[in-house]
Amino acid sequence: MRATATWQRDQQYDAESDSGHHVALDGDAAHRGGPSPMELVLMALCSCTAVDVVSILHKKREPFTSLTVSAVAEQAPQAPRVFTHIQLTYHVGGEVSAKAAEDAAALSKNKYCSVSKMLEKAAAIDYRITYSKTGAGATEV
Repeated sequence: MRATATWQRDQQYDAESDSGHHVALDGDAAHRGGPSPMELVLMALCSCTAVDVVSILHKKREPFTSLTVSAVAEQAPQAPRVFTHIQLTYHVGGEVSAKAAEDAAALSKNKYCSVSKMLEKAAAIDYRITYSKTGAGATEV
C-alpha cells in the first residue's frame, strides 16, 4: 500500500492513495481547504469500524436501517499532539438486537479494525451504542 501528499499552496495538500483516490488536506488551523491530517485519522477510525460493524450485522442478518459512527478525541496538550482518549458512538437504526450490536462493536474494536488497533497503542478507545427504531427516539446502552 502506498500514498502520497503533494503540497499545493499555503498549508494545503493533495493526498493520493495507491488506488488513485484523492483527498484535500489543510494543515492550517482554520482547515478551510479540507480536514487536517489528525481529523483524517479520526475519520479513518470511524470508517474502519463502521465497515466492520455493517459486515457483522449483515452476517448476523440483523435488520438495521442505518449506522453512523461518530468520535470525540482528546489530544495531548504539547507536540506531538497524539490522541490520548477517543470516545466512539455507534448510532444504530432499525430493529437490531442490543447483543448483536454490542458483539459487532466489540469484535471490531478487539479483532478486526486495524485503525483502532494502531491507535489504541497511544489512546484509550471507549465506545457506546445508541439505538433508534423507525419512528421512535434514540435510546442509549
